[in-house]
Amino acid sequence: MMKLAILSTTVAATAAFAPISSHTASQSALYSTTEEAISTEDIPADIPQPIPAVAAINGWVPDESMKCYGLPGAVAPTGYFDPLGFAQSGITLNEIKRNREAEVMHGRVAMIATVGYFAGEQLPSPFGITGPANDQLQQMPAPAFALLTVAIGAAELKRATIGWVEPDFGDWSKTLWKLRDNYYPGDVGFDPLGLKPEDPKAFADMQTRELQNGRLAMIGWAGMCAQELCNHRTIMGTIDFYNKIYSGVNPYEGCGDGIIC
Repeated sequence: MMKLAILSTTVAATAAFAPISSHTASQSALYSTTEEAISTEDIPADIPQPIPAVAAINGWVPDESMKCYGLPGAVAPTGYFDPLGFAQSGITLNEIKRNREAEVMHGRVAMIATVGYFAGEQLPSPFGITGPANDQLQQMPAPAFALLTVAIGAAELKRATIGWVEPDFGDWSKTLWKLRDNYYPGDVGFDPLGLKPEDPKAFADMQTRELQNGRLAMIGWAGMCAQELCNHRTIMGTIDFYNKIYSGVNPYEGCGDGIIC
């Protein structure tokens, strides 16, 4: 009995120095706390990967569940107004941003043009330009017209480098009409008066006001342009014309044959 006890003790002691089998080592490695990197190639494809967080741009985070991805611009009484479906479900975020970029920039140009129609027709011009605004561009001297063209081209190229992805001529379909992910439509960084708010809500309110004024200016400018194409009178000249009509005065009195007055 004593011999059996001594033999058992010897076997147990020597077993502590025996090498661990590879199966045991592999099982132990599964529960190891080492910080070895795990390759993403080993993750099964059916396991959903975490979606990277989208950084806010001027306080706006694109939300696919919201109309127009949550961009500002909807006010009473119409609210969200999109009868032609430019922002309908299924439109990509890039297309929404591109349409908003076009709306903002055209609204800004229309606001300048609306003021320019009145100012250009009422204030004296350094080049002796007169008449309706529709007829004034062709009266510009060639050097002034060339300078205006270069200035517009430079402004558009600058805007393109700020907001648009560089073209990939090797595969042009990937970058055609594509805006940068971190670009807010219309925010080209031009704010000489420091009017851009830092607060996201205040920025959204100002963006809505700019959009509404731009939309009204586009309609107003289109109306003025159409009116001058029809009667070839200045804006104030048209107002005076109809004032005479409503006052019972003949607006053509004193006009010679074939003269628009």
